[in-house]
This record gives sequence, structure tokens and C-alpha cells, in this order.
Amino acid sequence: MFRITNKKITKKIYLQCFFGVVALLAVVRWTVPGVAKASDGCEKSSVPLAEEVSESSGISAVGSGNLRFFNADGTPVKHRIYSVSSFQKTFPDNNDVQMNAASCHGVSPVKDREEAEERKKELVYVGSNPYYHVDKLNSSIPYLVPRAAVLLQDIGRAFFDSLYIKGIPLHKVIVTSVMRTRDDVQKLRNRNGNATENSCHLYGTTFDICYNRYKTVEEPDGPERRRVRNDTLKWVLSEVLRDFREQERCYVKYEVKQGCFHMTVN
Repeated sequence: MFRITNKKITKKIYLQCFFGVVALLAVVRWTVPGVAKASDGCEKSSVPLAEEVSESSGISAVGSGNLRFFNADGTPVKHRIYSVSSFQKTFPDNNDVQMNAASCHGVSPVKDREEAEERKKELVYVGSNPYYHVDKLNSSIPYLVPRAAVLLQDIGRAFFDSLYIKGIPLHKVIVTSVMRTRDDVQKLRNRNGNATENSCHLYGTTFDICYNRYKTVEEPDGPERRRVRNDTLKWVLSEVLRDFREQERCYVKYEVKQGCFHMTVN
């Protein structure tokens, strides 16, 4: 048993105890490194290895994780197109799943375009740029929360990269729907009784990318680019979206009737 006394702790004793504890912790950290890992209560996704990236996207790799873009004679390496086994099974995220993410990362719904203009501190404008094209919007407005805007930009860039390493002329994806106001949703419901009243598009977290149309990238005064079948571009796009979904960047639903990939940022 320890006996408690009123003996005063001297500076010398305090320092001896302090350095003794530090030395003990150093030994524990050296022998059991796992105990030194910090935890903030959130599960953080790790960066995939080059071999894992190449396996999922069809990119061949050589050596210690270096991607091979050119053959020995300097000609570009053309990588295969794998697509996905099933669009419905690969992208099954229904409205209830996407709604959870939308309510978590999105803004409160806006009534109309006038109110949207007053909420620009919460939203960012998304217009056509070098990586994607925004279609003429009839039932939505070109705004997203910053998190979703970054996702859209990253998807456009990744699609470019994937086309390049597969030797396919560059094309932009086309965004067909972005943020909707409550007025937009009501008008859609008047035309289509099956339209969802509590749409994920209300929260600025959700956008649609069509899979049957693409914007060819070519110089206005230059030669006409080689034509590419839409199915080929759809296969490449599906690989890109599958990778983003597996990285838990977004939820994706394959919409047959609307001809688009409907996705919400995660």
C-alpha cells in the first residue's frame, strides 16, 4: 500500500518524475507505433497506391508506382477502356441515400431566383469552363455549394485525363441540371407528377451529367477532330465516376429515363 504524506515535492523530484515519464512514453512509442496515431473521431480515407489506381482505372504502371504514358519509342501508350459491369448496379444510390448527404452538406432550400441572388455567400457560380459545359438551364440555376463545385471540377479534369491516356480526342461532360429553387420543383411537378417534391437539387449539393451527349474540344479555326461514339465516352465517364464514388466523394444514381448520372457530393 502507498502511504500519503504531506512531504513537499521539490523541483528536483518533479524534474526526475517528468523526464522519467517522457522516457517511458518514448519507449512505448518506439515499440508500439500504433498508439501514437491521432484520432479525431472521423474516419479519414487514405490515398490509394498507384497500383490500386491503375487496377481500377485501367492505367498501366511500371516500376515503383510510376504511370507509363509513353512507349520506349516515344509514342503514347493507349490504355484500354473497361467501363463498368452494370450501370444500375455500379450507381445505385437512390434519393433517400443522396438526401442524407444533401441535408448534411447543403444549404437550406431557396424559394426563387431572387432569394438565390441574396444567398451567394453560401453558394458559388458554376458556368461552362475548360473542363465541363453547362447546358441551357430551364429548371435550375447555376449555383452549387463550394464542396460540390470542387467535385464537379475534379470530375471534369479526371475525365480529360482518362481520355488522354486512352488516346481519345478530348470532350467535355455536359451538366444538364444544377441547383433548383422551390418554384422550379413545383413547376416540374406540375408537368411531371412523379417529380420529387423534396429534391436533392434544392440544397446546392447535386448536379446531373448527361451520358448521351458531349462537347467536342477543338480549335475554332483548326481541323475537325476525329468523331467518337457517345457509347465510348459513356464507358470512360462511368470509370471516372466509379472511382470518385469508391473514394466516397459522391453518391451516384444512373437515371435511365433522364439520360444522366444524378450525383450528390459526400
